[in-house]
Amino acid sequence: MLKGVPPLLTPELLHTVAEMGHGDRLAIVDRNYPSHSSAPRVHHLAGADTAAAARAILAVFPVDDFDTPAAFRITPVGDASVRESHAEFAAELAAAEGREIEVAPMERHDFYALARQCYAIVQTGESRGYSCFVLVKGVL
Repeated sequence: MLKGVPPLLTPELLHTVAEMGHGDRLAIVDRNYPSHSSAPRVHHLAGADTAAAARAILAVFPVDDFDTPAAFRITPVGDASVRESHAEFAAELAAAEGREIEVAPMERHDFYALARQCYAIVQTGESRGYSCFVLVKGVL
């Protein structure tokens, strides 16, 4: 038991986030995402939606402020509109970082390629499609 650590974060997920370095990427994806075929490290937060998972992770995860964009969101091919889950994620990101952070749109196939380069994937129980994001780790 640790003080000040969101209870949603598992010991294994905390270990993964702690061992990541500056510039490493972490994907937070919905329940439909092909996570196990995309990354060697997959953590499940099956009872959490995207916003709850982001809030917990961002409590301990510094977001890069050297390079932009430092966050990406998946979009359907030909449709970069902001979905409800995208807006919720952006709000959690801004609240955790105390600043607005661009969450760049990325079409589905390009997002899949980016996610395959991630250090780890956190798969949530989010039922809304296209609720997938990538964060770039910053420094303290």
